[in-house]
Amino acid sequence: MPTTTAGEDPLATLLRSKREITRFQILVEVAEHQPAVRQQEIAEKMGVTPQAVSEYIRELADDGFISAYGRGRYEVTKEGIEWVLNNAEVLESYARHVTRDVIQKVRVWPAIAAGNLKEGDVVGVYMKDGWLYAAKESQNAMGEVIADAVAGQDVGIAQLTGLIDHTEGTVRVLKVPRIERGGSRKVDLAGMQKVLAGVQMVGVVGLEAAIALRAAGREPDITFGSREGAVEAAFHGVECAVLIVDEEFTDFLKRLESAGLNYTIHDLIIP
Repeated sequence: MPTTTAGEDPLATLLRSKREITRFQILVEVAEHQPAVRQQEIAEKMGVTPQAVSEYIRELADDGFISAYGRGRYEVTKEGIEWVLNNAEVLESYARHVTRDVIQKVRVWPAIAAGNLKEGDVVGVYMKDGWLYAAKESQNAMGEVIADAVAGQDVGIAQLTGLIDHTEGTVRVLKVPRIERGGSRKVDLAGMQKVLAGVQMVGVVGLEAAIALRAAGREPDITFGSREGAVEAAFHGVECAVLIVDEEFTDFLKRLESAGLNYTIHDLIIP
């Protein structure tokens, strides 16, 4: 069984050895598809021969990472799971380092100049109404201006450090019945107006929702692509609402939950 000697970086051991990477991938595939493991499918997915997969599986079984019983039936052992988890943690830590510490330092972030800025100015970066701004005042996130810009222009910020102060917006979801169930005529318009008070962006899903919003005295900010538009807006800290026909309601809630966003439900259908 390959081992890591004392003082040796486990990441370097994993990344510099194509064999170790392949062992890791095959063990993950076995764990995902156990107990009925199709070596041909693993071979096609990884771009190696079925004979190579068979050899790797036999080696992993010899190392105690896999238990084999019956033809084509395998199960990852406790030791195998621990080995996968340890290596997955190493790779996750490395990916975090790349995205947060390396890429962030070389990336240029676009922002709106809150005042006249000069190349080389050290500025504070913050979010307002869903957009990044750069100003000479200190913020939790700081960066360096790469070119002159006047107030209101887009400006490039490099060497960004710290955390940008940011709070995700809440999505208010308002259910509207399809026309077969009364459409916009069955919506509590006064209640809708109260829910929408202070909301920065409103989207509609379905013609009935669009008509109900107009009846309440407001035009939609997004008519098509409202679901993803609301998710994107909420990620940027914008308070938003989506009027959505009842048959699309449940799927949209699942989308919000998968995105990890906060939402409130408002059933304004009149009995």
